[in-house]
Amino acid sequence: MAGPIRVIVHPPSPTGGRRVRVDGEILGLAHNLADVAEFLRRAGLDIEPSDVARAPWIDWRGAGPDTWGPDPTV
Repeated sequence: MAGPIRVIVHPPSPTGGRRVRVDGEILGLAHNLADVAEFLRRAGLDIEPSDVARAPWIDWRGAGPDTWGPDPTV
């Protein structure tokens, strides 16, 4: 492997959920931490849902791991 795996959880979409991207590939639209863990498992990364929120190698964009719905101020 050329470097560390890059995991990005994008900001919540206007309809809810967050895109999950690993090394540039979108894995799906997650609606909770368990969804993120499942997408990562399918990509070959074994992580428990309870560990997703504090994994230092996951980049949470636009909001932290507790936010999944659309922005109520929009």
